[in-house]
Amino acid sequence: MRRYLNLTRTHSYSLLFSLPLLALYEVGAIYISRAEGSNLRNGADVLLRTLLSVGGFSGTAALTLLVIALAGLLIVLERRRKAIPLRLPNFLGMAFESVVYALLLGIVVGTATQWLIQGFRLAVVQGGFASLSLAEALVLSLGAGLYEEIVFRVVLVGGLFGVLHASGLSRGQAGIVSIIAAALVFSGFHYIGPYGDSWQLASFLFRFLAGVAFSALFLLRGFGITAWTHALYDVFLVLAVA
Repeated sequence: MRRYLNLTRTHSYSLLFSLPLLALYEVGAIYISRAEGSNLRNGADVLLRTLLSVGGFSGTAALTLLVIALAGLLIVLERRRKAIPLRLPNFLGMAFESVVYALLLGIVVGTATQWLIQGFRLAVVQGGFASLSLAEALVLSLGAGLYEEIVFRVVLVGGLFGVLHASGLSRGQAGIVSIIAAALVFSGFHYIGPYGDSWQLASFLFRFLAGVAFSALFLLRGFGITAWTHALYDVFLVLAVA
């Protein structure tokens, strides 16, 4: 079990495991664009594409190719340092973990929110999804799992953790501060843009606690499992309220 946990946190497993999520999101975005005339993209995806365009990289494929290139580079560099066996049972185990975590997330976070605010309803976290078609909502859910985890976990949590730990905080202290800070930003992000949530304290707390859970999962289990957990959680929520 320890070997499985260590292996599945490596770049080789985590990034390869997340590539099908990227493919599903891009194929889904192409589908809704052609079938429904919708050019909707996840907000974090749009943010990253906007930043790239400032640097002179524009076009629909620019960010996708950059993500694939960086993932490939990290995998190659890691595998040059040490031999990492790639085995199908480990990827299946990661898929099982992601499904279980996604199912548990709504129950645990929803219950915690209810303890803080009486009368909590699951519907408060639907946000802008209520005005979308099923296909649009599912595609945005997949994009949330991938790009929101890149922005809020890889960049924000990982960056804050590295800076705080380098400044003298212990790993535990740096982890707690980075998790809380990133969760606050993550929750607030869901109120931005035309498809953002209408402000409600219950939904903000729900998003914050979900952010804490995703950030902790990222530090413990890596990017791949966290991205799929987030995507599957959103997909399950969309299907539940469809």
